[in-house]
Amino acid sequence: MITGELRNKVGRVWDAFWSGGISNPLQVMEQITYLLFIKRLDDLQIAKDQAAEFSGIPDSEPFFTEDQQDLRWHNFRTMQPQAMYDVVSQGVFPYLRRMGGEDSTYSHHMRNARFEIPDPNLLVKVVDLLDDIAEHMEDGDTKGDVYEYLLAKIATAGQNGQFRTPRHIIDLMVEMTQPRPGDTICDPACGTAGFLVQSAAYLKREHRRDLLGTEERRHFDEEMFHGFDFDSTMLRIGSMNMLLHGIANPDIRYRDSLSQTGAEFGDEEKYSLILANPPFAGSLDYESTAADLLRTVRTKKTELLFLALFLRLLKPGGRAAVIVPEGVLFGSTKAHRDLRRMLVEEQKLDAVVKLPSGVFKPYAGVSTAILFFTRTDTGGTDEVWFYDVRADGFSLDDKRTPLLTEDKLGVRPDAGVLADHEHEKNNLPDALARWFHRSGSERERPRTAASFTVPKSEIVENGYDFSFSRYKEIVHDSIETRKPSEILADLKRLDKEIEEGAAELEGILA
Repeated sequence: MITGELRNKVGRVWDAFWSGGISNPLQVMEQITYLLFIKRLDDLQIAKDQAAEFSGIPDSEPFFTEDQQDLRWHNFRTMQPQAMYDVVSQGVFPYLRRMGGEDSTYSHHMRNARFEIPDPNLLVKVVDLLDDIAEHMEDGDTKGDVYEYLLAKIATAGQNGQFRTPRHIIDLMVEMTQPRPGDTICDPACGTAGFLVQSAAYLKREHRRDLLGTEERRHFDEEMFHGFDFDSTMLRIGSMNMLLHGIANPDIRYRDSLSQTGAEFGDEEKYSLILANPPFAGSLDYESTAADLLRTVRTKKTELLFLALFLRLLKPGGRAAVIVPEGVLFGSTKAHRDLRRMLVEEQKLDAVVKLPSGVFKPYAGVSTAILFFTRTDTGGTDEVWFYDVRADGFSLDDKRTPLLTEDKLGVRPDAGVLADHEHEKNNLPDALARWFHRSGSERERPRTAASFTVPKSEIVENGYDFSFSRYKEIVHDSIETRKPSEILADLKRLDKEIEEGAAELEGILA
């Protein structure tokens, strides 16, 4: 978490681009990503040079050759504005594009790097600001937090229904699924890689010792995290997000997950955990959609096709937490009903968590829910846990203003347990706490509460309807009303008093 002076410095980087004529948020993030990447390469080369000097063994594979030393951050940052501009535009960016042939995830996504900073003065200002911020970024957590803060400033929705998932909603899903060191985690619509980043942070916090072994660390750096997207800008930003959060070489690559070409990668039953907020908008043509997904559920709706995809990608025993539009819970089409029946009868539906309709503002006002399920291929649904999140700590309008102090926001507030009046403004800690009791005390909760469980048989009786309102019991307060005759008597009395008062007033005036 960044606060105070550092937050202001990060904000000034963003403001510099806007005042310099670059107002597209994704374009700003892309240029910052390129600059941070070249600085990261320089930092790594400095570490390699120091190691070579200490060991006496020359670096056999330097990032920069002898004739490329002017491309290093610490060298070009001291140049005059025009000289710096020429080196970065004519040297650094062509260098980044040539790195596309390497095996590294990051170099692969830099191969189409385009320099779009319009003038030398803006470049100098941004480089100086980033260099100043770097002094506070010695540890990986701060680096990641700085980048996350910049990402949070992307306030416009992308195409095809893409938009960033709020950090606290990602945290809730990660905390509830509890990633393990042996997991292989996938987000088939990864965007800026928020789910993967927060999964890594959870593992570092909860399983630090388990990641100390050579093989365990290799799995963490190279095999654990997989993210796909068909937006190359998002892939670059997501890759940098992972890098700055300390994941050496994750599998972040271009893929249209729902297409026929996406089905050719041979990763069926590969992943043990899927965390995702796939795009909801639009529909696909049958001809361009993967045939195996259509065999699972014949539909053009992307939200249903993604659910079918998740079931294909999960290995038996694998679990998923995915955000869906509320219509998935009760849609009446055959595809909707078939998919819900499949989750209940053939797999194990664990929970349905309803989110407030304003949680994705200002991007969208769509009502959503989180589905938690486990792939079993043999059923296993028993009691399904429902939770109605009415408040997530922020106002549900376009401004999304915090309703509590920073130490009382999020899934695990720094302030600890929230008081009742604070819980009314942030339900997330309560949702997480009750999740772990869903097989125990939660089964005794009344249907009038914010959370309760529903037996499979009742869900079947209701046509596999997953909507919270279907099972919620509404208790109406009894109100005692007066008899009509008493009300009429009072009206007559009032009329008489008004008539007498009017007559008295007439007498006075006469």
